[in-house]
Parts: sequence; structure tokens; C-alpha cells
Amino acid sequence: MSVPDPTAPRKLSRLRLYITFGIALVAVIAWTGAWIWARGEVKARMDAGVAALKQAGYEVAWKDRGIGGYPFRLNVTLTEARIRDRSGWALETPKLEGQAFMHAPTTWILATPDGLTFVRPVGGPVQVTGKLLRASLSHFQNTPPNVSFEGSGLTFQPAAGAQPFGLQAAEHVEFHLRQAPSEVGDEAGAWLSVKNGKAQLTGLLGRIAGEKPISVEWDGRLSKISAFKGQDWPSAVRNWTNAGGQMSVKRGGLTAGDAVIGVNSGTLTVGTDGRLLGVLDASLRQAPRALSAMGTTGTIPQDRAAAAAEVAAARQEGDLARATLNFEAGQTTLGPVALAPAPKVYEPN
Repeated sequence: MSVPDPTAPRKLSRLRLYITFGIALVAVIAWTGAWIWARGEVKARMDAGVAALKQAGYEVAWKDRGIGGYPFRLNVTLTEARIRDRSGWALETPKLEGQAFMHAPTTWILATPDGLTFVRPVGGPVQVTGKLLRASLSHFQNTPPNVSFEGSGLTFQPAAGAQPFGLQAAEHVEFHLRQAPSEVGDEAGAWLSVKNGKAQLTGLLGRIAGEKPISVEWDGRLSKISAFKGQDWPSAVRNWTNAGGQMSVKRGGLTAGDAVIGVNSGTLTVGTDGRLLGVLDASLRQAPRALSAMGTTGTIPQDRAAAAAEVAAARQEGDLARATLNFEAGQTTLGPVALAPAPKVYEPN
């Protein structure tokens, strides 16, 4: 008995084929139109942002701008990009690359493959290079928007004639700035981490750290963050402090060789002289030794170093001393002993 031939499969009708290709063509055209519109929006918003910055007193410039990434991304490339504020702080890079996906056009990843240079008003330029230099920007509707920076294998090289920079290299650096949850109020969180850095330290930590690496951790909350704005860095800080802005320190620490400064809590702000004001509850390891070294090297007068070392020794348990660091009247004091000028946040005009 013979087996009947199977029924031949039906061929897809030409009409169904045409409809399928037609739908695909319409989708491609619609997506292309959406990408072109998004590209125009990126260009328009960049131009509007630059105009607003220039009106506020900033200098913003680049040599060339390219916008591509079709079909699924928006890529922006700026060559010889530079921004500078009125106080003299500036940031420049040979190439700045930005990328956002079409499904998330308000989340941007930035990278500087050829490194960057930041310019200090007094100290001069410092070139930063590394294996990884990238940042992210998102949630632009927040105050402040989400800002993150990450760098690996970094080196910091002052330009010829520029003043030295405290950090020479770092294995890893991270910085994050976020708006606090809405129930908290007008507040932002700032977190900084430096892993295995090589620094030029003097005085309190330099003698103990020697050539050993340093690490930094800092976690703080900034109140009245909506007031932190102005034509330049000094005016932004002044507006913030005038509104009652303060940094509440949740935790912090600096490790330099065998020396450790741990910050358990504290509150900081900035005085009219541009220097820190406030109090930090700190834990100091190897404090008497470090303070004695400061007196020996002449970093602070011998009598002050000896008095501070006595204060630290009296509060020491094992090799760890609990002490209060005060920043007031332009000075940093350990208990009742003035050690050095308070750190300067900005140069008064």
C-alpha cells in the first residue's frame, strides 16, 4: 500500500507579506523621526543651558560638537571643551563623550578618555589621567540632580609652574551627590571615597604616613541645599551659609600609614573669611607622636605641639584618643590648643 503524499504547505500570500514589510517600514520611519526629534532636543537644551550659564557669568566653550548614536542611543562628543567660573575655577578636557539611551534620555553617562584638567584660582592647573574617568548625571528635576563620579588608576600632575597638589595618585576615587528623600526636606547627601592614594603630606600626618598609601571616607548631609547657587563657587557658598546651610557629618575618616583620624559626628559651615567653622568629634590614632612631629619640624610652634600632645595623651586609651576638633576664628584647635589655620573653602573677594 502506498503512502499518500503530504499536503504541500501553503505559501504566504503576497498581501500578508506586503503588510508585514509595510508595518516594519512604518515602525522604522517612526523610530527614525523620534530619534531625529530627540537629537534636536539634545542640541536645543545644550544651547539653552550654555546660554544660561554664560548669562550667570560662566565661560563655556568647545571646538566641535557631534551628536549621533542612531538608532538606540544619543551620543554627544565635544572636543576641546572648557567651563570656567568667575572665581577662576575651570575644568577642561581634550574630548568629552556623553551617552544616553533612547528609552532613558535624562540619564547621561560622561567620559573623558584623554583625561581632564582642573584649574585652581591660586594653585594653577592639575592634569588628571587614569584607566577610568567617568561620571553620571540624572534626575535633573531634583535639587540637586544626581551626580556621580568614578575614577580608577588616577594620577594628578600639576602643570609647569603650578603649585603642588596634595594627591599624587589614587587607586580608586568615588563621589556621589543625591537629593535626600522628600520627607527629610531641603537636604542632600554627599559621599566621598579615596582608596590607596599617594599624597604629599606634611606636619600632622606626613611624618607617620611616609610613603604609605592614604584612604579617605566621608559621609555628610547638606541642609538648605536649594540655596547653594550663585555666579561662582564663593557666591554659591555664601548664599548657602547665609540661608543657614550646614553640613552634618555622619561619619568620616582619613587613614595615612599608621595614623588614623576618624570622625564620629560633627557640624560644619563656612565663615565670612572663607574658612571652616564648626566642631568634629574625632578619634585620633598615634596623635601624640604626630603632634610631637609637628613641633619638631616647625609646622606649629614647639610649645603648642607639646600642649596638644599632652591633651591627646590624656584622652588616649591604647593608641586611640577621643578629641574635639574645633574650627573657629580662622583656627583649628584641639581642645584648648590652636594647631593651625582652619581649612579654607574659598578665597574671599
